[in-house]
Amino acid sequence: MLKIFKNVFGLFAFVLAVYALITDRFVVMPYMLFFLGVMLLIMGLQEKRKPLNYSLILVSGFNIFVSIYTFLLNYHGSI
Repeated sequence: MLKIFKNVFGLFAFVLAVYALITDRFVVMPYMLFFLGVMLLIMGLQEKRKPLNYSLILVSGFNIFVSIYTFLLNYHGSI
């Protein structure tokens, strides 16, 4: 089940990245970062090796934080 979610979120991020590159509209980047962060979180939950597990969860948390911060900064002015 987690493998399906990982592939779906990875596909969403890929589609948004291709859209941003083709149209030069980078307003979708916070959404792409959020989907990449969720994909990394799922990969961290699936991983059996503990050091890689912790690093994937840490990177996904940072990625999700940056995406939410960027989304709030873009749409609500300065924080």
